[in-house]
Parts: sequence; C-alpha cells; structure tokens
Amino acid sequence: MSHDGVGPRAVMRSVAFLTAGALAVPLLSGCGSADEAGKPLARQDIAPAARARVAEGGTLRWAVDTVPDTFNAFQSDADATTTRVAQAVLPSMYRLDATGRPQRDTDYLESAKVVDTEPRQVVLYKLNQQAVWSDGREIGAADFAAQWRALSGKESAYWTARNAGYDRIEKIERGANDLEVRVTFKRTYADWRSLFSPLYPKDVMGTPDAFNDAARRKLKVTAGPFVVKKVDRKKNQVRLTRNARWWGRTAKLSEIVLTAVPRKERASALAAGKIDLAEIDPAAAQRVDGAANGTAGPLAGPGSGRTAAEALRSWALAHGSDDDTAEDEVEARTKLRKAITKWEQQQKALRDFEVRRSLEPAYTQLALNGADGPLADERVRRAVARALDRRELAKVVLKPLGLPAEPVGSHLALAGQDAYADNSGALGGQDTAEAQALLADAGWVPGGPVKKKPEKGEKAAGSAGKKAGKDDDSADGDGTYVVGEDDKAPAATGREEKRQVTQGESARGSGEGGQQLAQEGKQYKQMHQGGAPGAYAPEGTAAPKGTAAPAGVAAKALAKDGKALTLRFVLPSGPGSEPLAAVAERITRMLAKVGIGTDITKVSDESYFKDHIASGQYDLALYSWPASAFPATDARPIYAKPVPAADGSLSVQQNYTRIGTDQVDQLFEQAVSTLDEDEQRSLIRKADSRIWAAAGSIPLYQRPQLTAVRKTVVNAGAFGFQTPVYEDMGFLKKGAKASASPSEK
Repeated sequence: MSHDGVGPRAVMRSVAFLTAGALAVPLLSGCGSADEAGKPLARQDIAPAARARVAEGGTLRWAVDTVPDTFNAFQSDADATTTRVAQAVLPSMYRLDATGRPQRDTDYLESAKVVDTEPRQVVLYKLNQQAVWSDGREIGAADFAAQWRALSGKESAYWTARNAGYDRIEKIERGANDLEVRVTFKRTYADWRSLFSPLYPKDVMGTPDAFNDAARRKLKVTAGPFVVKKVDRKKNQVRLTRNARWWGRTAKLSEIVLTAVPRKERASALAAGKIDLAEIDPAAAQRVDGAANGTAGPLAGPGSGRTAAEALRSWALAHGSDDDTAEDEVEARTKLRKAITKWEQQQKALRDFEVRRSLEPAYTQLALNGADGPLADERVRRAVARALDRRELAKVVLKPLGLPAEPVGSHLALAGQDAYADNSGALGGQDTAEAQALLADAGWVPGGPVKKKPEKGEKAAGSAGKKAGKDDDSADGDGTYVVGEDDKAPAATGREEKRQVTQGESARGSGEGGQQLAQEGKQYKQMHQGGAPGAYAPEGTAAPKGTAAPAGVAAKALAKDGKALTLRFVLPSGPGSEPLAAVAERITRMLAKVGIGTDITKVSDESYFKDHIASGQYDLALYSWPASAFPATDARPIYAKPVPAADGSLSVQQNYTRIGTDQVDQLFEQAVSTLDEDEQRSLIRKADSRIWAAAGSIPLYQRPQLTAVRKTVVNAGAFGFQTPVYEDMGFLKKGAKASASPSEK
C-alpha cells in the first residue's frame, strides 16, 4: 500500500476496504510542543543506492493484490494497485517524506503558497515549465479546474468517492502566465496541500462520462516517469514502461510489471523466479529468513537448531505425511520425498531474496461498538480499555518480527508525523482495579449466568459464522467452544467458527505473529469514507475503587438484570488471519480478568467489513486505519458524530463505532479552518484526547510491513511512510554495493 496523497488518503477518503465529560482526566487538553511527534518507530528498509550504482534497464516484477477495476483513484472501487499505478504515472503536487510529512514534488511544482487570506484564501501554484502530459500538452490551469469541478460534489453525475477539500474551492483561474494556477477558496482550508495529488488530465476529469468510464480500464494520457503500456487481465498484469516525454531523472528500469499474486502463493512465486518483490506475511518472511541461514524458518521451534530438511520431515510426519489418499506406505513415503525435494529446492531459490522490514503508516485498533448493548455505556467501554495491556498486545505482533513493539498513542497520527503526541493518558493505562470499579459503577456485579445459549430465533453477531461440526472435539453441539470447559484447545479446522469465552474463564493462549488485515485495501461502494473523532462522555461521578483479582486469575462472572456481561467479538477468518486471532485471544484473557466474557465469531474476509463492521453487527472487532498527513480532513469522517438521516436511519460516515460528540466535530472544523500550523497541531491533539476519553476505539500497534526483495534490487522494499521514488528503483550494477543515498547522482 502506498503512502502519499494517493495512498492512505485514497483509502481513507474514498471507501474502506476495513473501524469530555466528568470522567476525562487532566491530560484531556492535548496541548504540547511540536517535538512530541518524535521520530518514526522504524526506518524504511529499501537498500538505498546512489543512482550511479544502479544498472540501466531491466524489468522489475512486482507482486500486487489485484489488477485494479479502475485506474481512477477518486472512484469508490479504487484499491492499493490503483495507487501504485497513479504514483508511477501521474503528477502529485505533494508526496510524503520518511517522517510522513508532505513535501513539494519539484518535478511538477516550482512553488506553492498562500498569497492572500482576505477576503478569501488564495493559493498560487507555479508549475515546472517542463511539466507536460505524455501527449505533449502542458500541464496547466485547465487540468486543475477540471479536477475541481469533478470532485466538488456539485454534479451528481460524477461518480466520485470523495470531495473533501475540493468542496471548499470557489474558483480556479490561470495566473500571470500558463505556468501559474490561482486557487481561491470560499472557506479557509488548512489542508490545501492535500489537493491535486494525484492530478488527472482534463481528458479524464472534463465530463462525467470520461470520469466515470474513460480511466477505469486504461490511462491514455499520463505525466510521470512511467506510462501504462498494457493491461493484461488474462495474465493479471499491468505493464508500465518508461515515459519518453519524462523531463525528470530518467527511470533506471525499462519497465515495471505489476502481477496479481495471492499472498499465500507469493513465497512459491518468489522461489520460481516469477517475481522480484512482494509484500508477504510473517510466515513467508520466516521462510525467506530461514533460507538465508539454512534453518527451517516457520517449521522449526525457537532455538531448535534443526535444518530445514529435518524440520520439514518432522512437520510432515506430524501433519499426516502417510497421506490418507496413499494406497500403501511406499506410496506415502514417495509423496513425502517429493514434497521434501520440492521444498528444499524452493528454499535454495529463496536464498536470492531477503526480507526488508519496516512499519506501515497504519495502525490496528480494537473497535468498540457503542450503538447499543453493554458498550453503549461509556463506563463499560472505559473498563474494556483499562483492562488491556496494549504494550503486551504490540509485542505479540511485532516482537517476533524484530520490530519496535510500541503501542500507538494517537488515533490521528503516528510517531514521526507532525500531529503525533501520545494522548492515551486521557483514558489511562492498564488498571484492573479501575476497570472493575467502572463496571461496578455501571451496575455489573458478580453473580448470574456465566454462559447463555441464544434463545430460539435470536441472531448472533451479524451473519453467523459457520458452526463447528458436532464431531469436532473442540466444540459442543451448537458450534460454540466454551473456553475452560475441558483441557482441549480449539481445533485448527480452517473453517469459520464461533467460540465463547465466558466470564470467570480465561482464554487459552495461541501462537504469536504479525498481521496484515485482509480487508485493508479492499473497498466497498456502500461505505463512503472520511473520519472525524467523536466521543460521548456523559455526566457522572467518579467510579469507586475496586479490588483487583490476582494476576493471571479470571474475575468472577458479572451480570446485570439477569444477563451475563458477554461481548460479541467478530474476526476475519481468511488466510493470514491467525496472528490477528492471537491478539484477540490475548484480549479475551485480559477481559476475563475483570469479569467480561467474549463470544468470538469468525467470518469470511469478504463479509467482515461489509456485513459486520459497516453494518454495526459486532461489539468488539479488530481492524486497521491508515495514518494521514492531513488528519483534519481525512480522519474527520471516521470519528464524526453520527446523525439521523432523512429516512430515519443513522448516518455514520465511517464512524463504525457509532460514538461521537459535537465537541470533537467542532475541533476538527477549527483545525481544518486555520492556517496557523501550531494552532492546527494543538487542535488535532485536543481532538485526539477526547477520542481517547470516549473509549470508542483503542489503538494497539502500528502494522508490520514485510517485503521480500531480490537482493540485487535497490531503492525498493519496505517504504514506511515515504512515497516510493519509481525512477530510482533498479538492479545493482555488478560489483556495486547498496549503501549511498539514492539522491546522489
């Protein structure tokens, strides 16, 4: 996933893929100095090399998730590959640097500044005089104006996914010459640097028909170091080649071929020499690491010291290597030998690759649905939050990968970004006694049922997951696994299943690892994005202090009005979701210690967001949001206070927790309407403090970014915050080493 104006912003402001009052503490002010932003927790890992050390020519074969349905980044079904292509072939006035902050792209923009504020804000863009479209026409005011009209929201004929920022523009004019563009705003707009990234030619934006259809399957006119040469949907490939009219530094690569490869098949594709670069999951990363040092990777236990072959043999035997389909022992052994040989050959081929590691500019959160049920009470939400040890949860995912295991302290920015500050103190850290006191104050007391089967006709959270079979030892007859009922661990069947962790019982542990949420990058037309922090903090008295249960001991079951305190915890079940399940298991154990039960339902990746998160069919859920360089604009719909729609339904934008306040909305409006950067930063931090206090979503950890790359490929890999520099990517010259800055000539 990319991380400039067409990366997280395209996800956050189009469509998702993926979730002050008396109880507020003194840190709610959110004020602080700019240096609170600190540095990114992890640097980008791209094997930087000076251009002089990069060979001329070559084809970089890059694995992606999809061949996109559209190349128009402003449509609702745009995805991560849409972003990749747009970055390589289209202008962006601003791109992100290594700290996640916007920087002017000098290939397109000589300067851009606010030249008037009264009576209206006016921004004057001075374009690079060499900047031209691939058809030879100069980039100019007509392109800016066409994009504004298409995205302003005034004409419903344009099928746009977002118009934030463009709806604040009053007019766009030619300046003193063809290289100047004057943009006048009808309302002050602090995030004006977010606009026109990417910029499409007027041929695409000029009419509704062109916008809706012309750029979906192809891009005829572009203006970047590469052009779209061919889209082959049968081979699942997009071929980018050098732009003959490019005026900047000539691209080192002759072409980039983006090939759609399922993540579970990427290790095999790398070993087969079909791709050179691919984002991978932690299991595949361990396999690549294991190939480099001759160990078994994920098949060997920590410190086992076994060779890859020994580990495979052990693994195969443990997993039924005698093969149920084999007619006799000889046939089974033959199949095992062939499997071992193939695996060893792949491991040998994987020695040509390495794993480059960083952290994505995105974080995983625990979302708490406050629309109804127990979590409609802020005290219960705060109790859930105070029960969590966020540092431990970060370690579950990041420590095994050798990445900094620091919990995220903000909903609106990540460490290193200008608006970042750790505002979690507005809610408070892990405190079992305080969590129990909050629950007691909300009326949840020890006693009552510890498990309760649904009444006849009562529906589970959302569309129920597939139940475990009656013959499965891990489940009772109704498909619900009650943790602590016996000594058996849940069977890893791979099926969708429903599990219940009742109050008074601790969830059993599971394996550790990192996770890339399957829904990230997937987008749905029904889910219009945007984000704004919202939080309810009703009037109330300070909660009485309770008595914490001893460490590691589950608290006695809680009940109220004859019902047990059990929360519906919905999780995706697709490939790569195991580490996310491990985080959920840790959370269930932490909640059990304060008397909160959980009912875990695993659903398909396809329905996770659409049928559960967006529709509100959950109590607890884990999903991710990308960080933005423009949180006042991009985060606003995520935290905006839900409002009744004309048909009586609740319009939540992208606030899937359904928790918001007028005060947070006002802070966002103030932040997006001031041109004083210090004031804006302070307002964003205040808004974040109030989001923390409401306990609607609890940021946990920054997501890992693992990329397997051929060792000879430089200036590419785990990009972190920074927008990839496509013209500098390439293969090392023979005898050269990757070490110097790629900016050196």
